[in-house]
Amino acid sequence: MAEKEREKTESFKTTQEWKRLRQERKAQKRKLREEKLIQKVEKEQARVREEEQKKAKLKQEEQEKLILGRNYTVSIALPGSILDNAQSPHLRTYLAGQIARAAAMFNIDDIVIFDELGQMSKTTEGYFVGMWKKGESNVQLARVLQYLECPHYLRKYFFPNHPDLKYAGLLNALDSPHHMRLEEESLYREGVVLNKPVKPGKGSYVDVGLKKEVLIDRHLTQGLRVTVKIDNYHTEKKNIKGTVVAPSAPRTDNGVYWGYTVRLANSIGSVFTECPYKGGYDLIIGTSERGDSVDSFIVPSFKHAMIVFGGMKGLEASLEADEKLQIDDPRCLFHYYLNTCPNQGIRTIRTEEAMLITMSALRPKLHPDRVETLDSAR
Repeated sequence: MAEKEREKTESFKTTQEWKRLRQERKAQKRKLREEKLIQKVEKEQARVREEEQKKAKLKQEEQEKLILGRNYTVSIALPGSILDNAQSPHLRTYLAGQIARAAAMFNIDDIVIFDELGQMSKTTEGYFVGMWKKGESNVQLARVLQYLECPHYLRKYFFPNHPDLKYAGLLNALDSPHHMRLEEESLYREGVVLNKPVKPGKGSYVDVGLKKEVLIDRHLTQGLRVTVKIDNYHTEKKNIKGTVVAPSAPRTDNGVYWGYTVRLANSIGSVFTECPYKGGYDLIIGTSERGDSVDSFIVPSFKHAMIVFGGMKGLEASLEADEKLQIDDPRCLFHYYLNTCPNQGIRTIRTEEAMLITMSALRPKLHPDRVETLDSAR
């Protein structure tokens, strides 16, 4: 009898033990489910926070672009024949340097060199043979302008020895924001694609004027000039990584002046018909002593502005040489025809002088919104 009671007691204990173990397992499983649920909720919350941070960052970047970015362009056009009035090769080169300095000083995005006679070929190949002789003054002016705009560390790649550039080394440097020093850190840099082997799908190596080469995100043709957005300067790796962006990105995203482009036009009409911007120039200004006073001029809203300067014979001579334009009055060619130096005290104003005078007069009129925005941002 006692044996049966003992067996019954042990069986009861065993049953209770199993129940306890099952309850512990259930509790443990429930705890694991709760922990997984908590982890899932925390992960979802982290994802939501990350998305909100990304949206906030994008919004901030967009606001910075609105504040700092510049989405409009200002271009100028002038005839290369202005070099014909210089008395020596040194002075011709110096005159081209003055044009380059003035353009960079006033943040000019594009320079168009047009031929007053309408006979120029669209190439930078050729030689200027000197004053009082027929030559490619347009080509020489364009070549010197391109040389000065190019960062010094890239000139060896793009500008071999050439007679037109014989005295270019004596010119004052532009020292624009994209002319970087060796140790200078900037979000963007100009570079050239190198002929250096890389693994398939690994992009290309670019010389951007640093001690280290930059590995960009895509494979490009050797010798191509590119604008690179640097990911990180401070890296222990052999190469810095970067992303190729549009040449206009520094201007549109950060409002940084990034140099000018140079275009050749066979005539004054080609300045407008061959405009690289979609929709063309929506603000065209001609300059002449016969124009209206700039003092009362109010600049309308624009996306792409073009300011045209005449040569030694004025815009009338350029208009007469263009056989495709069936107009006699220069006023008909422009939206506005301005005299930027009323009551001038000399008979004629040279083109390089007219550039400085005109851009000084138009600067507060062309950039008022940007000036107000920057002031409010500060």
